[in-house]
Amino acid sequence: MLLNTISRWNLATDRKARSVKTLLQILSVSLLGMAACSAPKPAEKVVNVYTARHYDSDLALYEQFARETGIKVNRIEGKADELVARLKAEGANSPADVFIAADAGALWRAQEAGLFQALKSQTLEARIPAALREPDGAWFGFSRRARVVAYDAAKVKPEEVDDYAELSGPRFRGKICVRSSDSIYNLSLVGALIEAWGPQKAEAWAKGVVANMARPPEGGDRDQIRAVASGVCEVAITNSYYYLRMASGTDEADRAVTEKVKLAFPSLDGQGSHVNIAGLGLAKASPNRENAVRLMEFLTSPAAQAHIAANNSEFPVSPEVEAPEAVRAYAGFKAHPMSASAFARRQPEAQSIMSAAGWR
Repeated sequence: MLLNTISRWNLATDRKARSVKTLLQILSVSLLGMAACSAPKPAEKVVNVYTARHYDSDLALYEQFARETGIKVNRIEGKADELVARLKAEGANSPADVFIAADAGALWRAQEAGLFQALKSQTLEARIPAALREPDGAWFGFSRRARVVAYDAAKVKPEEVDDYAELSGPRFRGKICVRSSDSIYNLSLVGALIEAWGPQKAEAWAKGVVANMARPPEGGDRDQIRAVASGVCEVAITNSYYYLRMASGTDEADRAVTEKVKLAFPSLDGQGSHVNIAGLGLAKASPNRENAVRLMEFLTSPAAQAHIAANNSEFPVSPEVEAPEAVRAYAGFKAHPMSASAFARRQPEAQSIMSAAGWR
């Protein structure tokens, strides 16, 4: 009987021990789970881009960059001047890492506002010709576009539009369509003329263009090209890629326009056509500097330049990148060797000259 009592006691004790052990195991697992939940997660790798470009081709590049690097690209889109104002207001607390603009003049404005930090990158310097980047590394071009002339092939001979100076002469009195003076593309063109000719000759040219306008400036570059086709004017000043996108796009009416309207690449003093850039700079307060530099180098890579040229009808900046078929027929034009930084810094003077000439 005593043995039975002892056995029952041992069994009860064993069960209690097992219960306590089980309870401790459950508590241990729970505590580990709680610890795992409360442990800090690795920070997400990001790069924040303020961009004045709004093209699907750029979005595809951002997505490819994210796949290849694991770095997410966050975008803030807007007009260049709006983004510059935002960066200035944010100051040292700005989340921006990279600023992108579609014109050297806009990049210069951001530079003048102290919004960039100079970047020394052997990769960028090797890929981008010196004329298409800021000398001290404030910004770098990654695509080119020429400011050229669309003309009515039935009314204008190619040799009549092979020089920018001709646009201000009596031949085109009342026959030119062009955007307003606040178009940054026109400001950069006039800035290039100031750099090449000096302010007096550039102002005389601007007055001649105003006298030759078929109508007051209105609309964008495509509107000027369409106006030539409809007989409003005989020539229009436009960026090359607008015409090329119309010629290769899905809009049948626009393609028909480019059958009638042709593209000429005027020369400046016999040295080639005025070339502008789309480019980027490293934001002064960049919180993700390493990621930003990786994105900048990615967007200037030969593959990215070819992608932009093929999908947005721009030209590569590097002479070593072969122009894709979409723009190859026009890519062989002679480009003026003037530094983009040189005409970009002429923006205020260009605006003053155009206003004095009555260019609205």
